[in-house]
Amino acid sequence: MKLASLKKGRDGELLVVDKALQSGVKVTEIARTFQEALDRWKEVAPRLQKVADELAQGRRSDAFRLERDTLASPLPRAYQWVDGSAYLNHVELVRRARGAEMPQEFLSDPLMYQGCSDSFLAPLEPIRLASEDYGIDFESEVAVITDDVPMGVSAGRALEHIKFILLVNDVSLRNLIPAELAKGFGFFVSKPASAFSPAAVTPDELGPAWREGKVHLPLRTFYNGDLFGQPNAGVDMQFDFGQLVAHAAKTRHLCAGTIVGSGTISNRDRAVGSSCLAEKRMIETIEQGKPSTPFMRFGDRVKIEMLDEKGASIFGAIEQVVERYQGGN
Repeated sequence: MKLASLKKGRDGELLVVDKALQSGVKVTEIARTFQEALDRWKEVAPRLQKVADELAQGRRSDAFRLERDTLASPLPRAYQWVDGSAYLNHVELVRRARGAEMPQEFLSDPLMYQGCSDSFLAPLEPIRLASEDYGIDFESEVAVITDDVPMGVSAGRALEHIKFILLVNDVSLRNLIPAELAKGFGFFVSKPASAFSPAAVTPDELGPAWREGKVHLPLRTFYNGDLFGQPNAGVDMQFDFGQLVAHAAKTRHLCAGTIVGSGTISNRDRAVGSSCLAEKRMIETIEQGKPSTPFMRFGDRVKIEMLDEKGASIFGAIEQVVERYQGGN
C-alpha cells in the first residue's frame, strides 16, 4: 500500500495512490489525514488496503491523476521526528577529517537527535534560507513511520511497529553546526525543516528488499542534474531500524506517527559516491588536506529517489532548489 497527502491545511488530506504514483483516491471517509489513519491503524488498515487493491484493478471511478506539485510530505507535520546516524562510515569520516578517533561505544549505542517536526517541506518545495554562508547541505536518507510503540520495546518487537517507509532530505546547515554543538545542547538552528518523499509505503511493497530491518536498495542523489551518489541503504548500516526505534523508545513511549530516520546513507565503497556534500568534503580533506567542493548555493538543485529492481520509482522523488529567503522583517 502507498499513501500520500494532498496539500490542504496543516495536516493534508489522505490519499491512497497506485504503485506507479500516477493516480490517487481520496479516502477521507476512512481517515481524513495520514495521522488520523495511524492513530486508528488496526481499524482502518484493512479498509485502506481494499481501496489500494481496487485502485490497482482499475475499479475506482473516483480515481484522479496525481499532480506532483499538489502533494505535501506524507505527514506534513508530525508529533515526533528523530534522526539516527546508523551508517558509521559517515561518522568515521567526520572524525577522521578532523583527526579524531571514533569512540568504541559508537559501535553499540546509536547516535540520535530530535529534529523539528512542526512543519515539513513538501517534496518539491524550495529550500529557502537567508544566507549561503550557513553551509547549506542535503542529506539523503531513509526513514520509517511507527504506530504506538511501548517504552522499553526490544529491537525485534520494534520492527512490528514500523508501518511505513519513506525517503527524507534532512537539510543541514554545516557552518552553523560546530558553534551550536560546542554549547553542549545539541542541534536546533542548524537543522531547518526536512522534506519527505511524495509517498510512504508499507514494508511489503518492497518485497525482498525489506529484510533484517533494512532497505536493501541504492538511494540515488542527483546534484544539479548529475548523479552524486547511489550508496545501498542496506549496506554498512550498523543499526537496523528495529534497533533505532528501540533506542528512541528506551525511556519513553513513542506515539503513532513518530518518524525515525536512518541518518545519511553511506557505504565504505567510495565508488558509489555520497549522500551529502559534507561527506565528499571530508574525503577531500582526508585525501588532499582540504575540501574543494562548496556547499549549496542559491539556484542549486537536489533530487533524491529510490528505484525498485525494475527501475520504477518506489516513493516518488524529492526535488528541491535552494532559494534566498527574504522574509522575517
